[in-house]
Amino acid sequence: AVVSTQSTGENGGLINKLGTYPVAVMARSLNKPFYVAVESFKFYRNYPLSQLDLPNDAKYENAEDTKHPEVDFTPPKYINKLFTDLGVLTPSAVSDELIKLYI
Repeated sequence: AVVSTQSTGENGGLINKLGTYPVAVMARSLNKPFYVAVESFKFYRNYPLSQLDLPNDAKYENAEDTKHPEVDFTPPKYINKLFTDLGVLTPSAVSDELIKLYI
């Protein structure tokens, strides 16, 4: 599977529209690669570790004032490669690229 992303965290995880995480889980269960197409300006210095770490501005409230996510988090363990304007990267290489960008 190949997906794009709204943003990629320093740990290589993705924040994207709902449904990306289940696709990654299914790809892994079928032994298929899961690739991400992302521009380097979408890298950010943040460490979400699970769905619970998503910021509140990424959630909406329904009529019962219950917050629901508008996006989901895909952990880096489900991602094989990221295709970027900087080249093909592993999820763990995102932090190295962020260091280069900020130094």
